[in-house]
Amino acid sequence: MSIEIKIPSVGESVQEAVLAEWFKQDGDTVRKDDPLFVIETDKVTLEVVAEADGVLKIIVKAGETVSIGAVVGSIEASGASTESKPTTKTEKDRPDKPERDTDKDSSGKAEMQKGKVPEEKTAPVQPAAKTSPPSAEDIPLAPSVRRLIAEKNLDASKIQGTGPGGRISKGDVLLYLEKAPAGIPDAAPTPAVQPSAAAMEERKPMTPIRKRIAERLLESKQSTAMLTTFNEIDMARAMEIRSLYKEAFAKRHGVSLGFMSFFVKACVEALKEVPEINAFIDGSDIVYHNYQHIGVAVGTERGLVVPVIRHAERLSFAQVEQAIVDYVTKIKENRLELADLEGGTFTVSNGGVYGSLLSTPILNMPQSGILGMHKIEKRPVVIDEQIVIRPMMYVALSYDHRIVDGKGAVTFLKRVKEFVENPERMALEV
Repeated sequence: MSIEIKIPSVGESVQEAVLAEWFKQDGDTVRKDDPLFVIETDKVTLEVVAEADGVLKIIVKAGETVSIGAVVGSIEASGASTESKPTTKTEKDRPDKPERDTDKDSSGKAEMQKGKVPEEKTAPVQPAAKTSPPSAEDIPLAPSVRRLIAEKNLDASKIQGTGPGGRISKGDVLLYLEKAPAGIPDAAPTPAVQPSAAAMEERKPMTPIRKRIAERLLESKQSTAMLTTFNEIDMARAMEIRSLYKEAFAKRHGVSLGFMSFFVKACVEALKEVPEINAFIDGSDIVYHNYQHIGVAVGTERGLVVPVIRHAERLSFAQVEQAIVDYVTKIKENRLELADLEGGTFTVSNGGVYGSLLSTPILNMPQSGILGMHKIEKRPVVIDEQIVIRPMMYVALSYDHRIVDGKGAVTFLKRVKEFVENPERMALEV
């Protein structure tokens, strides 16, 4: 029985997708729930798995744009054809049994009965083939991962993969580089013959997600009166609380206590005081939200996505952390759905995880505000007329000046600073 492999629907607004990458080759044997390929739309990346055991037949190659519902391949289910169904070998067909020939003379039969094979039937013993460790070409890798491995001149077979099906992710490569001995070169050696100018350039079409990101960022810059205000936060108290309760928190709730939950909860409280930052312009009207759906920007290999933590005002620190963990897992496994990205009223972006010290985040339309977090860095500051070293973080609020005044933006950022510097205030709601 042949089972068609179709491009699944990811939402009513999405009509086509790009078949970004096949994880299997044409003719490969696959098992049910094995990842087959990844599709990209202008909003999400989705991994499609096998519906049954069988042999894969690929119809549409990677890189092609296909309509939702289009057939891109098939699986010849196990037992459906003689090619994939193992046959029971007869004694005559078995290579490990001596071939019996009824035309042999009695001496030949005697030799066969004693377990001896006539000399003319003895096959020469072939030396065992030497196996070599798989190279990067033998291991299925995402293009970005393959480039990074080539740039760093690494052996892919030595890197432990933690992705679906044991595949190697970009994070696995970076972790390997952090733990690797100092002898590993930082980059591939420079070839003796320099490549031509044409060979030093590479042209690739933009992915649907990257196109959509570019369109939305350009739209945001052109259609809003965006302005950014800054402040800095002393992270000492938040770090102290996190250190004191990290183990107990993880033991009770099953998730780690991170700084993102501090900022999400602080933004929820600040948005209640400055509701215009939690609103958006619709024509000549301002639409205010009586809830806080907080988007959390997450960088992926294929672009930035902003899954939404719904009704963050109702969630505890642990529930916020669990929601983030769930989204990160879905992103890694390419299971993020279109509904996960819709309905946000405010966004938090943490560029600090990449080492950013200061930036001006761009609004996520149609929202009117976005908070940018940055890396924590020890700096000298003045406290009680004394110069002391404190772990400080710059924060930036970009906002739509058409709806948010400078006073409201500064007030919001000041309140976020107060809540993060004194997390107990969020628990006491003061």
